[in-house]
Amino acid sequence: MGKWLQFVFIILLCSSCVSNRISKRYTRTFDDTSDTVQLVLDQDSLRMLSNKDYLVKNRYGMWELYVSGAPYDLGNRTGLLTEDLFRQQQRVFMDKLEHMVPSKFKQRLVSKFIHWYGRRLDDYIPPSYLDEIYGLSTHLDDAYPYAGDNFSLTLLMHAAHDLGHALRDLAIVGCSSVASWGDKTEDGKLLIGRNFDFYVGDEFAENKVLNFVRPEQGIPFVSVSWPGMIGVVSGMNKEGLTVTMNAGKSTIPLSAKRPISIVAREILERATDIKEAIVIAKEAQSFVSESLMIGSAKDKKAVLLEISPKNFGIYEVDNGNQLVCTNHFQSDTYALDKRNTAHIQESHSQYRYDRLLELLHRENKLNPEKMADILRNRKGMSDTDIGYGNDKSLNHLLAHHAVIFKPEDKLIWVSNSPYQLGAFTAYNLDEVFADSSTIGQSKQIEALTIAEDAFVHSDTFVNYERYKSESDSIAYAIRVKGEMPEERLKNFKELNPNLWLVYYLAGKYWYKQGAYGKAQAEFAHALTLEIPTLQAEKEIRKLWKKANKRRKV
Repeated sequence: MGKWLQFVFIILLCSSCVSNRISKRYTRTFDDTSDTVQLVLDQDSLRMLSNKDYLVKNRYGMWELYVSGAPYDLGNRTGLLTEDLFRQQQRVFMDKLEHMVPSKFKQRLVSKFIHWYGRRLDDYIPPSYLDEIYGLSTHLDDAYPYAGDNFSLTLLMHAAHDLGHALRDLAIVGCSSVASWGDKTEDGKLLIGRNFDFYVGDEFAENKVLNFVRPEQGIPFVSVSWPGMIGVVSGMNKEGLTVTMNAGKSTIPLSAKRPISIVAREILERATDIKEAIVIAKEAQSFVSESLMIGSAKDKKAVLLEISPKNFGIYEVDNGNQLVCTNHFQSDTYALDKRNTAHIQESHSQYRYDRLLELLHRENKLNPEKMADILRNRKGMSDTDIGYGNDKSLNHLLAHHAVIFKPEDKLIWVSNSPYQLGAFTAYNLDEVFADSSTIGQSKQIEALTIAEDAFVHSDTFVNYERYKSESDSIAYAIRVKGEMPEERLKNFKELNPNLWLVYYLAGKYWYKQGAYGKAQAEFAHALTLEIPTLQAEKEIRKLWKKANKRRKV
């Protein structure tokens, strides 16, 4: 039996008895009338419920969700307000999976495997969040029956970041974060900035949601995410405690446990300072490696909680007022960790870390505007041009969002599309959650808006967007061995001439066409540029050698 058939047999054997078991084991039931709130207003940019919870689109196109209640009610009310957006987000997510796995047969195998892998997921998620996810899941429309029932699918989507991270170390995350306080900021107050570089395609980021949540029990908080997401990837609570997450190098666990976004949500709802956040994080059983940057208005500083399936480390700066985080661990706990050491040497995490330090050294006193400039920076070390979209840049033009926090003033700035380049809109949590707060309107503070980056209006940005479209076309031609005019390839390279990936794609195209001399030349040029990972460099060298060998045959 071949390896593929063995793999198929194992998946079918495992999944035959566990598919949809999550829903069967989840015994909580709710009367359809348990939450009597109804949708009373449904307009293009404003939706409102009978209890005055609402969803509004701000002038920059971002959705602001204001919702309150007990766990099930939170999920149900979020679903009532965002139903079409949630279904669209599910479609985008599933379309991505179907694009990666075109075969219907293999799609079902992948689905069964994911269900098997997440077979005990509900055991590690607090019941209140299961209730909320269940309430939310009732607003899906059974569009993907092969992928499981709505509750199981919604639950597994909350572990998508962790599953992809754990199973394939997917290069969809490359986040960068920085916290400054004391003599490193203009007013001495804590200031935090982060890029959330989670990329599942441009369409996935079209509908960003700023969630202002007032739980029946717990601390009100704000988080930035997408429709159908109750977990937290970037957020701050009303006590001025912030959480952002940066992926680390993971081992491959035997089954899914508590998604890291649920851990971050718990921290926002329950913690008022760093000490309380540490207790919550230590209790959680995560199945991936992740750095959580915790900022605290009460402590007036930030620390890193470095979580992995087997270890837990705390990193804070000694005698300093600036903390930098990319995608590797820094605490003594991981000093001898082989996976972490290899990740530092082989990935682009250390490069971005060094680039952050370089930019920070130029700005002696940070403010929100200067922080936005750093998060938007597209250059390499010493301001070299390493190509637009290079993973070694802080802004590799794919971020889902960027956020700036000023915890002591309860202020948050959130970037609007595209990427980190759109205007940063500001909000004050004390004002948002005040009893006298206005209903049915955006709560953004116009006077504190940070203007969009002028780069979005440049010819270079237009070329970059064209480059992305063309790179998809070339990748497709490579996959199906299709042909395209040589002039088109030449024009493609001119759209983003300093990016290694341009020449790598051109080289692969010519290699597939059997033009080994041209392929070799493209690979050689790619090797002269800034390549983000050791793995990518090895791949290019391998292809160069193969092209050279075939050329001489």
